[in-house]
Amino acid sequence: MTSVPTAPLTVLVGRPRYEGANIRTWIGFKHFVYLVEEAVLQWFRDRGPGARQLFHEHGLGVEIVDCSVQLPAVLEVDDEARVEVTGESAGRLAVRMTVHRDGREQVVLRGKVRVVLVTEPAATTSAPAPAHLAELVVPTLGAADAVTRPDHRPLATGQTVADVLTPAGSNAFLWSWRAPYFYCHFSDRVQHSGYVRALEEVVDRFLAQRGISVGRLVRERSWIPVVSRARVRLVEAALMEEEVHTVLNVTGVLRGVMFDARMDCYVRRGDRLVHTATATILHGYAISAGPRAGELAEFDDEVLRALSGGAV
Repeated sequence: MTSVPTAPLTVLVGRPRYEGANIRTWIGFKHFVYLVEEAVLQWFRDRGPGARQLFHEHGLGVEIVDCSVQLPAVLEVDDEARVEVTGESAGRLAVRMTVHRDGREQVVLRGKVRVVLVTEPAATTSAPAPAHLAELVVPTLGAADAVTRPDHRPLATGQTVADVLTPAGSNAFLWSWRAPYFYCHFSDRVQHSGYVRALEEVVDRFLAQRGISVGRLVRERSWIPVVSRARVRLVEAALMEEEVHTVLNVTGVLRGVMFDARMDCYVRRGDRLVHTATATILHGYAISAGPRAGELAEFDDEVLRALSGGAV
């Protein structure tokens, strides 16, 4: 990837990773977010210092704590994407991603990102933060957002995680996973992209558990997943190798062709569940073959029952 800095604009030119071409040559939403992350890191480099220098010389960890994206068009495996980042106050950045297609520039992503610099106990030095970045410094990840109220949950004697997160009668889906080191930052905690991966996986597991797996709908209906928007926010630190309890709830169906869902992640510490991240996603399907190829698929009764847990 190459960078062409033009103050106050950061421009990163790159291509999505081949890993993201899972169905035909279209790139999944996760890899849009990866390109955004690369551009945010370049924003720091263009202003100096970058993430490595901030950690080793200032004891600070660059952390994306909130990323919201809208995806109005597809990104394909050989596309060259131009990602523009403009800085706003208090680490709030605006992102725009375009590709050159059919002789014109096409917007494939619009996004908002919030970044902070977390004081890192694992760092061996701690020179003061550069003056132009000082407002981004927070003592802990949990101190990064003073507005959002974490949804911590108490655990009564005898209660299980499932009792609290998927009570009887709810449409919630629960999946628990061990936070591996390769989802973490700074020898310590799950990073933003780890939760992006979790969002993709929990939706996939939910659909499979409800009998409408991605593979089945691709084979039987030529329906391919489409994500129109997604947002992932970090709330508190989930530490390396903790068990992350992830719950997904479908919160609505939009015009019979998209569903909204919310993901919340928790770790158990003593007698409470600590809320570590929250996310939303707008998900539907495009028809990839036949006379309606390229159109959004309309949900039938089977799909609606699956999304609602049995009730239509």
